[in-house]
Amino acid sequence: GKRIQGKPVSYATQSDLVDRYGQEELIQLTDRAGAGFIDEAVLLRALADASNEVNGYLRGRLTLPVSEAVAELLVQPAADIARYRLYGVKATETVRTRYEDAREWLKAVASGRVVLSVADASTPRTSGPVVLAPAEVFGASLLARMP
Repeated sequence: GKRIQGKPVSYATQSDLVDRYGQEELIQLTDRAGAGFIDEAVLLRALADASNEVNGYLRGRLTLPVSEAVAELLVQPAADIARYRLYGVKATETVRTRYEDAREWLKAVASGRVVLSVADASTPRTSGPVVLAPAEVFGASLLARMP
């Protein structure tokens, strides 16, 4: 996302939303004056509101503002939240489901079930994201036994 003096303006940008949902949808959602193009002010407000919602889940779990690496992981949930906010009461089932999925994922981050970074409240550090994965399936010992 864009940053001003170290503070996140938004995790997702206008181009992130256009890439994910298309120019036409965003014109329909933001163009209140009927001008035929994306109303940037409306879109930026939704993106800022979405980032504030994301930060509400992260506060107390991660140090804000988050690192660039962690911010990258927040683009999709922020985009889904902003899209839902733009739809308002006209949200389709798909839009609502993606919003609810984003919120559930953020709740998992807030509770510590999903770890985005070792820079969380319990271990203050500044390294990049941590991926939790199961033990390797095709390790050297298994490959050595294969014909």
